Amino acid sequence: MFSSALIALSVAALAGCGGGTSGSASAPAAAASHSDSSITISDFKFAPRTLTVQHGAPIKITNSGGMAHTVTADKGGSFDSGMVAPGASATIRVAKAGRFSYHCTVHPFMKGQLVAQ
Repeated sequence: MFSSALIALSVAALAGCGGGTSGSASAPAAAASHSDSSITISDFKFAPRTLTVQHGAPIKITNSGGMAHTVTADKGGSFDSGMVAPGASATIRVAKAGRFSYHCTVHPFMKGQLVAQ
C-alpha cells in the first residue's frame, strides 16, 4: 500500500491534508532541478524527494494518489498547498531562498524538502 514515490511536475493530495498556496516546500525522493518545478504525490510519498527551484517561481503540486494530501512547510507556515484531492493539483511559491522541509498534515510520515535559490 505505501510503496514507491513518483517523480512528476505536480504534487496533488489524495485524502486530506490542509493548506494554502504560497511558501516553500521540500519533496522526498531524488533531487530535481529548478527547471522541473513540480511535485507529485503518489503512494503516500512526494516525488521528487528534494526539489530545487528559483525562489518566487510557481511549484505545481499534483496528487496522483487515491487520498487527499497537503504540502505544508514544517516551520512558520511559509507555504501550504491546502488539501489537494485525488487527481487535483495546486500551486505554491517559495518567497525567499533557503532549504524548507515539508510534510502532509493528514499523513505526517510523508516528508519532503524544497531548496529555493
